Amino acid sequence: MNAKYSLLHRLVDLLSPSSCCCCGQRLAQHEQFLCLPCQRHLPYTDHHLSAEDNEVARLFWRRIPIQKAATLYRHQPDAQCARIIYDIKYHYQPELARHMGKMMATIFNASGFFSAIDAIVPVPLTKRRQRERGYNQSQLLAEGMAEVVHLPVECQWLQRTTFVKSQTHLSHTERVENVEDAFRLTTTADLSNTHILLVDDVITTGATICACAQAMQAAHVRQFSVAALSLSKV
Repeated sequence: MNAKYSLLHRLVDLLSPSSCCCCGQRLAQHEQFLCLPCQRHLPYTDHHLSAEDNEVARLFWRRIPIQKAATLYRHQPDAQCARIIYDIKYHYQPELARHMGKMMATIFNASGFFSAIDAIVPVPLTKRRQRERGYNQSQLLAEGMAEVVHLPVECQWLQRTTFVKSQTHLSHTERVENVEDAFRLTTTADLSNTHILLVDDVITTGATICACAQAMQAAHVRQFSVAALSLSKV
């Protein structure tokens, strides 16, 4: 069975070779989505090594009951690594999103990032935006993470009710206003003793995550942690 799969995989790769999503070079048989040089040279943040006090965690201090926060790498719009986010969000690459979720979880888990977390909640999209994109990239990141750390992914607890405009080119104040009351709690479960991990693809000011957490506090969530693929700046 494995030998047949390996032969088929090599044949498919020969006819339609896979390439690195960052540099475009052909991938070796043991590589997936990113070549090893690009993977090694991602601008990693290492937030998971000091998850309770870092530049991302501080975005949420005094705003929500935050325990830990981490992003995997810094989003640099003109760098090759920017293609990861662009491919996931705009070029229909669901398996890339899952792969990056697994990668995040593997790296973060080595420092105990997921200890005491009860469930993973991805930041939701509106139904219209999800239909246009074909999937919710944050949900796929969360599902990839869950494959590694074996935590439940709860996609039905939170709903996005409005989408006014993209956060991409807004100021800090505009971002907060843009997501105000944009999320609605959709579970009747008592979450008073839970520690929820909120997952998004990109964190800039933290406004979207805070809006999600504030909606979930109606269920008396005890504590939040935050994980995202990348950190951007306004």
